[in-house]
Parts: sequence; structure tokens; C-alpha cells
Amino acid sequence: MGRPRKFDEAAVLDAAAAEFRVHGFADTSTERLCEAAGVRRGSLYNAFTSKDELFVRALERYATTYRERQAEVLENTALTGAERLRVIMGRVIDEERTARRAGHGAGCMVVHSLMTPGLRERDERIARILDRDLRERLELLEGAIRAGRLDGSVPQDADPAEGAALFVTVVNGIRIMGQAGTPADVLERTALAGIATLLA
Repeated sequence: MGRPRKFDEAAVLDAAAAEFRVHGFADTSTERLCEAAGVRRGSLYNAFTSKDELFVRALERYATTYRERQAEVLENTALTGAERLRVIMGRVIDEERTARRAGHGAGCMVVHSLMTPGLRERDERIARILDRDLRERLELLEGAIRAGRLDGSVPQDADPAEGAALFVTVVNGIRIMGQAGTPADVLERTALAGIATLLA
């Protein structure tokens, strides 16, 4: 019978994702991961076998959890379509504001992964996770934009597919500029200007 694990696997994945989202795969050391998760190197590798495996598992959990939280808002029929978009963007800016107080940008594990050359090719599971995440997030945003066109909070001529792509592009840009040290109030003004065509 195997030895019982002395740590919460979900908590370790969340701690790892918090490091990867800020520092990316290459710049996140095993030592940093162990310190963040509060576990020994041996325990980490007994559970996940390698940094690569930990990254894949953390990316899967991060993308799924983040998308589910967005779905709670984007599918909330108590809000207008435009309100759903504003809430999601507001959460992004709030994360950046909180991270800036700690001296860094909030980062995003998905954005880092998309921008790291060769990472998709490193493991087919990474490409699969990223492709599914983008597809499902776009679908959620398209649904909110359609709802907004029906309730009048989003312009009638707003194309759902193009609007969803615009929203994702603005969010990803905000994440990158946040990492570059742009103040949160500037990020907020930039974000609102970026999605202005989606708000009636």
C-alpha cells in the first residue's frame, strides 16, 4: 500500500498555478514551486513526477476554474449582456490592482502559455487545454453579447464572434501590460476604451 500524501493536491496545483501565471514555465523554478506549495521536492515529484507534469495539471485546473468563474457571470440572466462584460472586465482589473500592490502584474497562465515558443509542442495536452479554453471562453462571450443585443445593452450591429475575439484580445493585452508594470488605473481606462464598441 502506498504512503498517504501529506498535502492537498488541489491546493498544490493552485499554488503552482499562482507561480506559473506570474513567472511562466521557464522562469518558475522547482524551488519556487516547493516554497509556494509548502511541500518538499520529494513529495512534489512523488505526486507529479516532473515539473512538466505539474505544469500540465496546474494549467488544466487553472483554465477550468477560471472559465467556470467567468461562466457564472456570463450566463447570469439576472444581468444584462453589457453588465456581464463589465463584471468580467472589472474582475480582471481588480486582480491587476491587487497584484500591483504586491509589486507585480497578476499574470495569466493561459496567456503565458500562448506566448511561450514551443510550449504547445512540448506536450499535446497543453495544446488541447489551450484550444479548448479559448473555444469555450469565446462561446461564453458570444452568448453574453447575443443576450446584450436582445436586451438592448449591446449595440445591435455588434457581431458576437468578432466581439468575443475583441474582448479576449483586450483582456490578454491587459495581462501583458500589467506584467510590464502599467498602473491599474491606466489598465482600467484602456480596457473600457477597448470594449466600448460592445457597450450601448
